[in-house]
Amino acid sequence: MPRTSPAPAATPPSTPTHCPYCALQCGMKLRAAAGDGDGVEVVDRTDFPVNRGALCGKGRTAPAVLSSRVRLTGPLVRRPATGRLEPATWEEALAKIAEGLGRTREVYGPDAVGVFGGGGLTNEKAYALGKFARVVLSTSQIDYNGRFCMSSAAAAHQKAFGLDRGLPFPLEDIPRTGCVILVGSNLAETMPPALRYLTELKENGGTLIVVDPRRTRTAEQADLHLAPRPGTDLALALGLLHIVVSEGRTDEDFVQGRTAGWDEARAAVMAHWPELVERITGVPVPQLRDAVRMFCDAPAGMVLTARGPEQQSKGTDTVGAWINLCLATGRAGRPLSGYGCLTGQGNGQGGREHGQKADQLPGYRKLTDPAAREHVAGVWGVDPDSLPGPGRSAYELLDALGGDIKSLLLMGSNPVVSAPRAAHVEERLRSLDFLAVADVVLSETAALADVVLPVTQWAEETGTTTNLEGRVLLRRKAVDPPPGVRTDLEVLHSLAALLGHEKGFPVDPEEVFAELRRASAGGPADYSGISYRRIAEEDGVFWPCPDTAPGSPRSSASSASSVSSAAPGDDHPGTPRLFLDRFATEDGRARFVPVTHRPAAEEPDAEYPVLLTTGRVVAQYQSGAQTRRVDELNAAAPGPFVELHPRLAQRLGVSEGDRLSVVSRRGRAVAPARITDSIRSDTVFMPFHWPGEGRANTLTNPALDPTSRMPEFKVCAVRIERTQD
Repeated sequence: MPRTSPAPAATPPSTPTHCPYCALQCGMKLRAAAGDGDGVEVVDRTDFPVNRGALCGKGRTAPAVLSSRVRLTGPLVRRPATGRLEPATWEEALAKIAEGLGRTREVYGPDAVGVFGGGGLTNEKAYALGKFARVVLSTSQIDYNGRFCMSSAAAAHQKAFGLDRGLPFPLEDIPRTGCVILVGSNLAETMPPALRYLTELKENGGTLIVVDPRRTRTAEQADLHLAPRPGTDLALALGLLHIVVSEGRTDEDFVQGRTAGWDEARAAVMAHWPELVERITGVPVPQLRDAVRMFCDAPAGMVLTARGPEQQSKGTDTVGAWINLCLATGRAGRPLSGYGCLTGQGNGQGGREHGQKADQLPGYRKLTDPAAREHVAGVWGVDPDSLPGPGRSAYELLDALGGDIKSLLLMGSNPVVSAPRAAHVEERLRSLDFLAVADVVLSETAALADVVLPVTQWAEETGTTTNLEGRVLLRRKAVDPPPGVRTDLEVLHSLAALLGHEKGFPVDPEEVFAELRRASAGGPADYSGISYRRIAEEDGVFWPCPDTAPGSPRSSASSASSVSSAAPGDDHPGTPRLFLDRFATEDGRARFVPVTHRPAAEEPDAEYPVLLTTGRVVAQYQSGAQTRRVDELNAAAPGPFVELHPRLAQRLGVSEGDRLSVVSRRGRAVAPARITDSIRSDTVFMPFHWPGEGRANTLTNPALDPTSRMPEFKVCAVRIERTQD
């Protein structure tokens, strides 16, 4: 008989999903790992348009955190006899949380209970958490760590355009524009797969200007690198616009036809002449003029900002100045042009759109708007008057712990590492009567809790996120969680029931999303026309996307779209590009906002003569709660460091690797020296991913932007001391 070859082994099925980390939300697939029945491996998903198969090291190693060896697998309760967190049943843990929150509310009132969420929670979980705070707890005291991400850009967006979405255009437009000014972003390390858009821009003949006090890997790609003194981005933007005006480069037709408020903004700009701006920023006047020439000579242009200019006590005004530059030159509301914010956290956009933020209701509605309260209350089945008003912003909420706020429910955040003035925040957390934390791992914050709940993570649950483009995406469940782990939706369902609300908190994410769609209908961030099916079929759907079926509410924001509303009964196509026809203001015009430069909240002096700025490294993410549990990432970035210029090192008598103390008015951090000429000689840099003695946020200044309530993470005054081993 003829011999036959054995049939090839079947390829294990894979599940399309998205990375758990940054706001790119890169597409990937997961499948069972060969030779390891309990593991999963990442498979390229080349058809997803955002990353086209590319992933950074964090994304490729993300399954490592699914391991029971590094994550929580059962509830923990702090035992009075030992003072330690010890295993407990779910029934006991949930009962203790309900008792702790309920007792605080009964004794001190509802606003004595706080809720703190995270920018990594799915839209469904963010929505349910906001509803839980306002309906079950009746507290106004809810905010989330996304306040520390892009709140300044959001506030500036609202002032200028009437609508806030990270990017008003898809990423695919970036390589097709003529010039990009990238301000305070190191994409090569924070979002490596996105760097290809800038590479393609240059390959297509476009130019790249990078604004950063450090010559980062991203800045090395630039045609022009501007290195301003930290805290002076506002002056820099105003100086560029002064040159635009003085050289007659304003687009008068655009300004007259599609904007308002130019006369006041122009008057403010004219006080920032180039030589003054050079003295403030340290950027030479010829470089300022080169930047204006490159930006204005291009047929189209974009300004993209990130945390550098935004995490300042004047972040809203700083972003507003960059928006003014776009408006004055006609680089907004037109194809391949505009201002955009590079959102940081995985669901920083959706997390605030649907109710975690202190002043917002689902659909990006204002909590102070009677019509918004009535609509959302109708969906929730409650009296609009029962909904509390706006509460404290994130840092203000954390600062009030142990004072007005006696108990806290925290989900998906690690403020012990990530908050400014972190030692003070840690002290405030310790002073609470009761702290409950739901998280994937035993973070530094969870370790302080009275009760810790182990919850599912990205690959173990289904839900939606909204990436930096405003593209609503579907993460799909690929694996089962370990026994003893529940979803955040199950946690909120159980706690609501224990606190007297048997209904209104479903555990099925698609059911929650259906309610979210109804709650958002007619709001600025209208998701009512988006479904799980559409997301899966279309590689995501851009909001606003109203439901255009007969009788459905229509989005008030749809008029800001470049896409006409579909006919009744047809699916709305979504809105990849905003503002091409009109801006989302009452009259359709963008607003110039007059701004002037002012110093940072804390400038160097004789006692603290050096500037500190903070940021990320490629192998770690945010507070490091997850990435610090991955061996491969720790090998690449094992710990904190202090980056300083050779001239500063020589003046201090510091050598490579010396242990340095960086001291601010708020505390001391210790880490080894890393000497490089890629940073300004008046500035030091520390990454903020680590706890303990190298915790950078021990040093940072909680001075708040008056509009966005963003803390001033990016600039404070310090002194440097050599530390004896």
